[in-house]
Amino acid sequence: MAVTIDVLTGAALHDAVDALAALRIAVFAEYPYLYDGSAEYERAYVREFMAEPDSVLIAAKDAGRIVGAATASPMASQKPEFRAPFDARGIDTASLFYFGESVLLPEYRGQGIGHAFFDAREAQAQAWGASSACFASVVRPDDHPLRPARYHPHDRFWTGRGYTPVGGLVTRLAWKDHGEAAETPKAMQYWLRVF
Repeated sequence: MAVTIDVLTGAALHDAVDALAALRIAVFAEYPYLYDGSAEYERAYVREFMAEPDSVLIAAKDAGRIVGAATASPMASQKPEFRAPFDARGIDTASLFYFGESVLLPEYRGQGIGHAFFDAREAQAQAWGASSACFASVVRPDDHPLRPARYHPHDRFWTGRGYTPVGGLVTRLAWKDHGEAAETPKAMQYWLRVF
């Protein structure tokens, strides 16, 4: 498959709103997120992200169609619940870049696109002047009833990229899992890399 990687900023981000919203719904429905999302909520979420002038979206395209995407933005512009664990520890977020979602359709996985996403986001973060980058991953128990038998967490991939989970640096975000009647808070562990 001839997949291209494009860096979208500024006005170009707005053309990707619907594609990113659809990818988030499709990919995050899988374990470990189990997200039961709606197109309306996703479009609003994506537009809010894109309102930050220094936001970037890395798009994986196959024949012009977006089949994967990864986002990044200065942490200082994120919602308070994203910044709260850092603020509580006295960690200055002014030079920290936050890596949001990294979503890729299953048939495109295992081709190095995940590395391309990190390479491009790290380059954008460093060009912006960030001294470090972080992302958050959902915490699920090992015996979760919906955990697939062949599920392998991405920990080795992230560690190989130089990221480390920071003990106690956890936030809680609420969303509705498939099968849940309402949103419930989920623990999100932060991983950090200093450049």
